[in-house]
Amino acid sequence: MRKISKRALSGLVFVSVLIFSILFSKITFIGLFFILMLFCLYEFQKMIQLKSVFAYTIGVLLFIFGNILNVEDIPSKIIFEYVGVALFLTIFISFASILFAKKEEVISHLGKIFLSIIYIVVPFTLMVQIPFLNTKYSYINTTILGVFILIWTNDTFAYLVGKNFGKHKLLERISPNKTIEGFIGGMVFTFTVSFILANQFTTLSLIQWIVIAGIVSIFGVLGDLIESMFKRQAGVKDSSNFIPGHGGFLDRFDSVIFAAPFIFIYLQFVQ
Repeated sequence: MRKISKRALSGLVFVSVLIFSILFSKITFIGLFFILMLFCLYEFQKMIQLKSVFAYTIGVLLFIFGNILNVEDIPSKIIFEYVGVALFLTIFISFASILFAKKEEVISHLGKIFLSIIYIVVPFTLMVQIPFLNTKYSYINTTILGVFILIWTNDTFAYLVGKNFGKHKLLERISPNKTIEGFIGGMVFTFTVSFILANQFTTLSLIQWIVIAGIVSIFGVLGDLIESMFKRQAGVKDSSNFIPGHGGFLDRFDSVIFAAPFIFIYLQFVQ
């Protein structure tokens, strides 16, 4: 009972802090997700056995340059200058970092740095852009809140349906507990909730919420499977024990990390 209560309490605190930061202001939202990115980067580097400060340096620079427009309301025409500087610094620091790696580990070291950036930093940077993807480029918190509601719906009902009705394995060699029935169940409930969100969060249309629900259902599961693959390679059950009863921050964000770039691309296209 104590273990269940501890898990429930930590989950409640985590969700409450996340929702509060999203609803309170764009500064709290961006600030919290910057911290979460660093935690996930730490967990991932530990998982792939990368000991380097350069991934953090690149991550901080990309996140700041990628979101400075949102914080400071700088004219959008300057975005290309910031993106250009960020890309140059990313490439320069990445290649400069190999000077500090052992000779026989140069390729592996550089590959792990790029993997950390692509898998953690880029998705978080794009994730924070999602609530600003509208015609006025203003902060609309219901967009990103709706994305997380869909993610939580998909994860919860995929687990419940899979546990009670799952018979056919989805990808057993990577994640033995995931089933095709759970995948379908999570998708059905996610699409159902998208109709509710369309009525409550009207800044996006019904079609847009349905498309986002589809992205979450497909790419969210892929993100979960990809993190499971990394954990299996590393021989660990959880990315860390930062969240009692839930594992690490990467375990909580594996779905949205993979889905966020596709949601960003879709909203960028339609807006």
